[in-house]
Amino acid sequence: MGGYDENKYLKILHDVWGYGGFRGIQRDIIRSIADGHDTLGLMPTGGGKSLTFQLPALASDGVCIVVSPLIALMKDQVDNLRSKGVIADAIYTGMPRQNMLTTLENCILGETKLLYVSPERIDTELFRVKYSHMNVSFIVVDEAHCISQWGHDFRPSYLQIASLREERRVPMMALTASATPDVVKDIQKQLKFEDGRIFRMSFRRDNIAYIVRDTNDKEKELIHILQSVNGSAIVYAGTRAKTREISVMLEQHGISSTYYHAGLPPLTKEMRQKLWTDSAVRVMVATNAFGMGIDKADVRLVVHADPPSSIEGYFQEAGRAGRDGEKAYSVVLHGNRDERIFKKRLAQEFPDKEEILDIYDHLSYFLQIGAGCGHGHSFVFDIELFCATFRHFSARVVSALGILSMAGYLELDLEPSSRNRLKFLLERDQLYMLKSLSKDEDMVITALLREYSGLFVSYTYISEELIAQITSLTRDQVYLILKSLSQRHILHFIPQRTKPLITFVRDRVLRDELVIPVDVYERRREQYARRLTDVADYLKNKGRCRSRILLEYFGEKESDNCGMCDVCVGEHNTGKRRDGRETLDCVMRMLADNKPHTYQELIAAVGDNEGLGDALDSLAKEEKIRISGGTVTLNVRR
Repeated sequence: MGGYDENKYLKILHDVWGYGGFRGIQRDIIRSIADGHDTLGLMPTGGGKSLTFQLPALASDGVCIVVSPLIALMKDQVDNLRSKGVIADAIYTGMPRQNMLTTLENCILGETKLLYVSPERIDTELFRVKYSHMNVSFIVVDEAHCISQWGHDFRPSYLQIASLREERRVPMMALTASATPDVVKDIQKQLKFEDGRIFRMSFRRDNIAYIVRDTNDKEKELIHILQSVNGSAIVYAGTRAKTREISVMLEQHGISSTYYHAGLPPLTKEMRQKLWTDSAVRVMVATNAFGMGIDKADVRLVVHADPPSSIEGYFQEAGRAGRDGEKAYSVVLHGNRDERIFKKRLAQEFPDKEEILDIYDHLSYFLQIGAGCGHGHSFVFDIELFCATFRHFSARVVSALGILSMAGYLELDLEPSSRNRLKFLLERDQLYMLKSLSKDEDMVITALLREYSGLFVSYTYISEELIAQITSLTRDQVYLILKSLSQRHILHFIPQRTKPLITFVRDRVLRDELVIPVDVYERRREQYARRLTDVADYLKNKGRCRSRILLEYFGEKESDNCGMCDVCVGEHNTGKRRDGRETLDCVMRMLADNKPHTYQELIAAVGDNEGLGDALDSLAKEEKIRISGGTVTLNVRR
């Protein structure tokens, strides 16, 4: 890659981003990849990860391949780079084939500096063929913890990334904001790092107060917290149904909110995210499907209404607060029912193997797939009808299908699709021999064959509008023709959908032939149970600084107490009133950042309204604080 040149890199940093220097470990990571070393960067949310690969990409010859799991994140980064005059592009599932082809050809021609790719596209024939002709500077794996089966967010599609190195030995950079020491080792192993260098930025967030509130009335406590702390907020809930329930409840109490989960249509998710990002609504109530790649700096509060499923997930979600460096809060509402939630989650995520076998058999009956058949076929899956027919719980069905996917029997796509796809069932020669086609049907088939390749090999996304334009038919006419051709088994047409899609990646096997490997079930179940135990221990803790517990979990053994969490400020929620000295000390620790704090913020930390008033009166008389305009500030004497 030409090696690291300080003056060259600083000039690009200033000319493109307007910065005068690097932050934290950015220089170390950039120098390592520029010198041609495999590089792993561990940086907390808001630590400036994207700059560590975007800058060396501009300084190097060729195109930088960036593997990223979220389409919305890819689009945002591409738009941001283009606004700075950088030629960047992205390819992802659902993109029109012709657009994808043009994008890849531009990379071959050398016009593109950064190409963002969803992991699912890596293993496609089109990408592989074009990739072999590109001049690649280096490869970036964002959210790299997704490649580890021992991580909290394992995605099987990430396992294909290492195969990119079989064609060429270019340096690889992996980045993550949440990885335990074991996951760090696994990332390097899965990506086949040769001389891997690891750079760690402390995960400590000095502006976030980690708080656990014991309560048996979570709704009342949530309203109290939102009324005490101003600014944008995220409330995480454990189920899709609960996101709506909480959002409605908040609206009824005069707190503007909306809700978000993976089951919403893409346009609805995009619209609601924009409302919250633009601060048109204050609170986003969401499942953990929301948040990755969200660039909103002024989030003052993140609340978990239900216990998180892992420390890694919690830390990443909590880290979405206070990215502007100002004081922020991460609060977990802990109730006496949470222990039952943990047990339910374990059973839900890992149903008994016999139940998984039942679901596989019932799925085959439901989709009418005989033994030895089904390979390569995709089906829109009506999960509600399936569960009603065979008396299964939907959450357990989704988990079972996920396990079957990891075991190599099928693929499950839970995301709704806004595009149509199809595949020809007849061979090309058979197609030309058909005598029963109408003039309009013949025009549609001809247009499909001219505009799209691979239709005889795999399911391909198509545009009804484009076919209508080429054939001078209406979109409705094209849709009806495709449905008719599908009913006659000339092709298989899958319209845009709001339901999951299941693809059998091998023929259906009989029950006694289905094998679920130990690595897929027993070991992952044991790891998941351990993560739940870690969360339960964290919530029950009343004696150690919460920030230190979190940092130790990620391998940072040497750290000081934060002075801000509920443990450090002495808020054990025992119902006992603090003594005066304890309250005074708590207030002084809060004000030690020399920034103004509202009464509401102090009450949230101290938990004693009457005692706070006495403490403020005493400190004001001693001229240790200034009270002005509803805020309290430390009186710094010169």
